[in-house]
Amino acid sequence: MQNVELGKTAKENNSTLYTQNSKLGKLIQQYCPDGVEYVKLGEIANVCRGTRVVRSQLSNEGYPVYQNCLTPMGYFDKTNCPGGTPFVICGGAAGNVGYADVDCWAADDCEYIIASEEIISRYIYHCLMLKREYLSSKVRKASIPRLSPSIIKDLEIPLPPLPVQEAIVNILDRFAVYAAELQAELQARQQQYNYYRDTLLSFEGREDVQWKKLEDVFELRNGYTPSKNNPAFWNNGIIPWYRMEDIRENGRILKDSIQHITPAAVKGKGLFEANSFIIATTATIGEHALLIADSLANQQFTNLKIRESLTDKLDVTFVYYYLFVVDEFCKNHVNISGFASVDMDAFKRMQFPIPPLSEQQRIVDILDRFDTLVNDLSQGLPAEIEARRQQYEYYRDQLLTFKRKN
Repeated sequence: MQNVELGKTAKENNSTLYTQNSKLGKLIQQYCPDGVEYVKLGEIANVCRGTRVVRSQLSNEGYPVYQNCLTPMGYFDKTNCPGGTPFVICGGAAGNVGYADVDCWAADDCEYIIASEEIISRYIYHCLMLKREYLSSKVRKASIPRLSPSIIKDLEIPLPPLPVQEAIVNILDRFAVYAAELQAELQARQQQYNYYRDTLLSFEGREDVQWKKLEDVFELRNGYTPSKNNPAFWNNGIIPWYRMEDIRENGRILKDSIQHITPAAVKGKGLFEANSFIIATTATIGEHALLIADSLANQQFTNLKIRESLTDKLDVTFVYYYLFVVDEFCKNHVNISGFASVDMDAFKRMQFPIPPLSEQQRIVDILDRFDTLVNDLSQGLPAEIEARRQQYEYYRDQLLTFKRKN
């Protein structure tokens, strides 16, 4: 469509979508000038429940298996869902919408939608994406989140004639293809970044590098959860208290938290200090973050504070980057029992490098540039991908909003 320019943001594309000169506008005038019917998805397509498989049935080849998230849980030697089919996750990451480009196996926490002759599969996908927030709002919050298949079947969507559907799909898929290309480039840059990071942080055989046990470099403290039964610990809290959700939502440099505690909840040696670190040593192991404000964290995390005797020998940002190496060490030194946890004796004995400050700063300068390119949401590729996502959502909302036919 002439007035959709992929190189611009949605705000910069000020031209009206529905004009007499646009292909879509002409199609709407030709096929549905008086509006379109709105129908329940289950009336126009077949909403199918997936079939359960267990992990022992999976292998490393065959058809991808989708269950409770958009990442395949493995591969199976059979298929029950043809390529070109949209699906909705109903357990785990319930409410998420996916699209199977190739034949796959939909497991029991997955509802897949088979189109009829009156509707295009890819059009269904874009309608589901439009309703994704609504679907998420209908997820039953429990130990395992659940979305009822009836919510999907009763979902009301506009049903324009097929030529109009096809034109809409062509427009929206252009955004999807462009975003996929950017995502592929970002993945390539991420691999390049990881390669350089691993290379720069390898000091084997370097005579100018001093090695110390991790417990001799850092003061180590455990996080904790104040009693939820005591409102005085939580009501009107002002102190950041971190969980894994904070890293997932806000990244690895943390200045504030989703939940807060009060000063009454602080015990022992007090708060974790700014410019110290937290690293996950139980449950989701091998994730870390830099704290840039005094705060606390739950018991999943161990706090690492640079010892006073080494503060003039270690660059805080260098430590932040080297903790990616420590993350991998943690993942490879896990005690498997009722609850996964890092072998803390091995953790404390891990050798930590202290290269000259000038070398630390050189490494930081290089990695900062890569990090901005692949991780910074305000600039670089992530910012470009976010702009395209917003652009897609803007046009999707416009294109899938029709006058309701009387």
